[in-house]
Amino acid sequence: MAGRTQRLKDHWQEHRLFLTRVIGAAVVVVLLTGALVWRLVHLQVVEYERFSGLLQRNQIRVEPLPPTRGLILDRAGRILAENIPSWQLVAVPEALEDFEATLQSLELMGLVDPVNHAELVDLVGSQRSRVDRVTLTNLTEEQAATFAVRRYAFPGIDIREGLIRNYPYGEAAAHVVGYVGRISEGDLERIDGADYKGTSQIGKTGLERAYEDVLHGTVGYREMVVNAHGRRQSLETVPPGALEEQLPVPGQHVVTALDIRLQLAAQEALAGYRGAAVVVNVRNGDVLALVSTPAFDPNALAMGMSQSDYTAVRTDPDEPFINRAIGNPYSPGSTIKPFVGLAGLFYDTAYVHEDHYCNGQYRLPNSSRVYREPRRVLPHGETTLYSAIVRSCNVYFYGLGVDLDIDGMEPFMKAFGFGARTGIDIGGESAGLMPGREWKRSAFSAREDQSWYQGETVSAAIGQGYVEFTILQLAHATAAIAANGQRFRPRLLTATEDAESSELIDSPPVLLAPVSGVDEADWQEIHAAMVGVTTDERGTGRAAMDGALYSVAGKTGTAQVVGLAQDAAQPNLEDVEERQRDNGLFIGYAPAENPEVAIAVIVENNGGGGSTAAPVARKVLDAWFGTEEQVFELAAN
Repeated sequence: MAGRTQRLKDHWQEHRLFLTRVIGAAVVVVLLTGALVWRLVHLQVVEYERFSGLLQRNQIRVEPLPPTRGLILDRAGRILAENIPSWQLVAVPEALEDFEATLQSLELMGLVDPVNHAELVDLVGSQRSRVDRVTLTNLTEEQAATFAVRRYAFPGIDIREGLIRNYPYGEAAAHVVGYVGRISEGDLERIDGADYKGTSQIGKTGLERAYEDVLHGTVGYREMVVNAHGRRQSLETVPPGALEEQLPVPGQHVVTALDIRLQLAAQEALAGYRGAAVVVNVRNGDVLALVSTPAFDPNALAMGMSQSDYTAVRTDPDEPFINRAIGNPYSPGSTIKPFVGLAGLFYDTAYVHEDHYCNGQYRLPNSSRVYREPRRVLPHGETTLYSAIVRSCNVYFYGLGVDLDIDGMEPFMKAFGFGARTGIDIGGESAGLMPGREWKRSAFSAREDQSWYQGETVSAAIGQGYVEFTILQLAHATAAIAANGQRFRPRLLTATEDAESSELIDSPPVLLAPVSGVDEADWQEIHAAMVGVTTDERGTGRAAMDGALYSVAGKTGTAQVVGLAQDAAQPNLEDVEERQRDNGLFIGYAPAENPEVAIAVIVENNGGGGSTAAPVARKVLDAWFGTEEQVFELAAN
């Protein structure tokens, strides 16, 4: 052990080091405690008001208040579209967790149609960031009670009272009034989603869509206190005035030119047919009735028609969704003849001032093609413009058409609005077609098909071939004849009415370019011929209008749906497949001496216009001019 030194512990040094560390730790603890106390004081005293406000806002949810949709009324104030109370099952997208599973549970309870499963999943998924609620379906009272007792098991699903659209006259005005349906992805592309907070439906067709901006109104909102689970809480602890509220502005009422009495009469007259009828006011363009049959049930669509039911209607061979009055152009047949005759007078052709002999057939010069009168029609013999219109002589108008040529017919017909949309204030209108040389050059790609042939003029002169007009165009043009060329844009909206003040804002009629340059004597010659159609013993519309309490000027028409070969025998009606039979048409105005209304009717695949369409027109005109007792008496006879 010699030579080695041993170092002893310095207890004093160790004690001093320990004491220094304890003091340092104590200082740190005191400083940290002081900082914590200072922070608590700062948060709870200095910034109390700021954080209290933030907390309050976290407890408050803004709930949209959807506006009440405006009503749609007829000219006499009868309600065509209204709102009725309903229970609605809604999804709150931001509160949903597993919507697929939730939806399956609702389907098992019979509250949601499984057929709509995929559509609802897509709809809710696409609208998570756009709307606060998505309506899944409308419920009956019993279904609402079933859901209410199990509401706790469906987070993100709620039930609420709402208003649903109702159409008191159902199918009678379906095509013109239209319907509302669930807001779709496509709808969201054309609207401001903020304006539709809390709203689940939007106008889809007809007046409902055309005047959506007028009918919808302005959304309101209110603040409400909720708990952590989003449930609404009592307002006892909330100071008065602390929560904001802005009431919604209801939509305006739409007052239309429609007369539902006339609309119902037209629907009843067309019952069992595929067809359409349009009645317009000659003096201002008001559309008094616009009916297309068969129709659909707008109430079923507004309530939420199942996908299977919707598909059944969509695939119905009678196509009830098609608006035959404005969206489906037809060959006008012989209803075109008063216009072609007037064109002959306008151009002062020698042809209209001469008598012509009808032997039942017509041949173009240097052609072997034979153009005949319709089935079972005997030769008319000597004919004039008057008798050719009264008896509906095709042979006369074959010759007149060739004399005018398509270059004369086309611009004159277009002056009446044929071949262009009338501008009626609902969507889905077809322009129809008044063909000509330029049209044919642009319509066909093959060079050999681009030339216009005289045979095509022959067909056009009797309303066949390429010529296609809508029933609305025919009614509009007939009104122009009745008014000696004055034309008004067909209109449905006549005024809007403020839902709160009842203030009416009128929508004035719109004058269109008239048919000008026609002499008064020429108008009168056509008037006389159209009166002869319904009064002359040879008139094709006489039987239908016999005994009417008013005078009628008109023209019947029969349009082939399927053409016949040149030498084919005319078949009997019962031997032709039903959908290949002729269409029957009628145009007219009344009273003939002082025109008030014009009408156009088509009955599909049921024979000639004199036997089908003219009787329909008679029933509609009876409803307009006769008293109820007179109409009942006439109907009984």
